[in-house]
Amino acid sequence: MVCYRGVKRPIEIIYKSLNSSICCGRGYSTSTHRGNSVAESKGYLYKHADGPRTYTMSIRRYSAEISSMEQMNLIKRLRERTSAPIKEVKAALITSNWDIEAAQKDLRKRGIVLASKKSSRTAAEGLLALAQNEKKAAVIELNCETDFVARNEIFQYLALSLAKLALLLEGSQQTSAAIPLGLEHLEDLKMNLDHPKLSGEKSVQNAITEVAAMMGENVKLRRGFAMSTPSIGVISTYLHTSPQPGVGRIAGILSVEVEDQNVPQDALQRVGSEIAMHVVAAKPLFLTKEDVSSDALSNEREILKSQAENSGRPQIAIEKMVEGRMRKYFEEVALMEQKFVVNDTINVKTLISNLSKEVGSPVKIGGFLRMEVGEGLQRLEASNESEPLANAA
Repeated sequence: MVCYRGVKRPIEIIYKSLNSSICCGRGYSTSTHRGNSVAESKGYLYKHADGPRTYTMSIRRYSAEISSMEQMNLIKRLRERTSAPIKEVKAALITSNWDIEAAQKDLRKRGIVLASKKSSRTAAEGLLALAQNEKKAAVIELNCETDFVARNEIFQYLALSLAKLALLLEGSQQTSAAIPLGLEHLEDLKMNLDHPKLSGEKSVQNAITEVAAMMGENVKLRRGFAMSTPSIGVISTYLHTSPQPGVGRIAGILSVEVEDQNVPQDALQRVGSEIAMHVVAAKPLFLTKEDVSSDALSNEREILKSQAENSGRPQIAIEKMVEGRMRKYFEEVALMEQKFVVNDTINVKTLISNLSKEVGSPVKIGGFLRMEVGEGLQRLEASNESEPLANAA
């Protein structure tokens, strides 16, 4: 009896260990064998509740018999290929048993699904991309969620490609004003991309979705504008906070028109570029004071009159105060009335007059556009207002 008990206890321990759930650590998969059948398990062995008792054998098969150095090398190579977040890259490699080709395929599938889930998140960062040819200039806004992604070369490449594609859209009318681009038409176009990580022919929407999958953020084409080159004159542009030519955070565009076609273009471009920079800095809302809407005028006059009446001065003095402050208002909102940022002893109107004398022919600004990344988006989220266009005239 003593001998029997001495043998029975270790047999019971072995029996229980074979029939209980065995937790498998990270880095290997476990197969459960019962008779002739084989079942794959994600880390645990399960004992069948019914049926005849059979032996259970646990086989631990390591998912990758490679060193940590080799694993790091694979992670680095896959990240270089896809630009996906390191966490996603590592998870895809582990899932694919460290097969880099299978992991890349899996990563792309999962990334596109994740990108669609992120499409509702606010994307208020990003870049403006500007492209120009002899007929017109086009600027688009491509948004993302963080400034980190906006600095990524793939994101910048996509933005520039979209701006160049926007030049192909035919405008419905020839005008010096900035015309909004029909994004629904742009998204239907195909793009031929030639980047090591983004290549081949793709639709605009598919290219945006693919970049969103790479970046792990919501990427969105928000808006775009085009301005036609005047029949006699030039289009001048300026990009502020520009990490590379053609992209930036704030854009100023304007058309400079002249009557004499023999006028040197370099003089027009020189002054036009300075005024485009002025537009970015001074944020004009209208081209001239005559362009200020009647609603804006009455609203501003009412505010100024109320402020002046609180001073307790006579009515005649109040009227003079209102008129003086209205002139100041025009200097703030009308481009031609603003002090020139390069030389504040003159206004833009005087600058154009001096240019006309220099080239020997009347010069005028046909229209202008100012765009800034993310402008109005936070307010839009809070108030559910319609999408703001841009400061254009």
